[in-house]
Amino acid sequence: MTIKTVFTTGEAAKICKVSQQTIIRCFDNGSLKGFRVPGSKFRRIPREQLFMFMKENGIPTDALESGKKKLLIVDDDQDLVELISEGFSRDGRFDIRTANNGFDAGMGVKEFRPDLVILDVMLPDINGKEVCQRVRSDPAMDMVKILCISGMVEHNKVDALKAAGANDFMQKPFAIDDLINRSCDLLEMERGVIN
Repeated sequence: MTIKTVFTTGEAAKICKVSQQTIIRCFDNGSLKGFRVPGSKFRRIPREQLFMFMKENGIPTDALESGKKKLLIVDDDQDLVELISEGFSRDGRFDIRTANNGFDAGMGVKEFRPDLVILDVMLPDINGKEVCQRVRSDPAMDMVKILCISGMVEHNKVDALKAAGANDFMQKPFAIDDLINRSCDLLEMERGVIN
């Protein structure tokens, strides 16, 4: 895998997990150094400048370093967590962390700043809807995608989850490959390149 040396404002925004407008604003005010493509209005940010900008602003640089998408798996069923982790590990494009309850999920989202949270709706200490609302109440987490999973069937509850900020829902049981494909779709990645 080749390491990218120059980023567009959109790519930089995804890496930093902020809006593209934020990156453009920082570029235009000089706090993020870069250059314009000659003869156009396009902005480009060299890797080392983006790295320095992330360090200065307390943004975790691991996404820039590994190139992997960050995934947080939250479920109180340890066997299922291991099964999901294994599937995404085989894919090889994910940096994976796990949590078994809502409290750890909340801490994990704040500290790890995942690209995607796979979230069980029925956790022992808090329900998935509340976790969605908490993530969505923090503007710094706008780029985080949330894929809820549950054995429940009622459609009004699925609608309530989406209203609370979930991007997608899958009913248990599911095939791990389907979960990976759905996750890739949410993250706008190519579907399963499982080795």
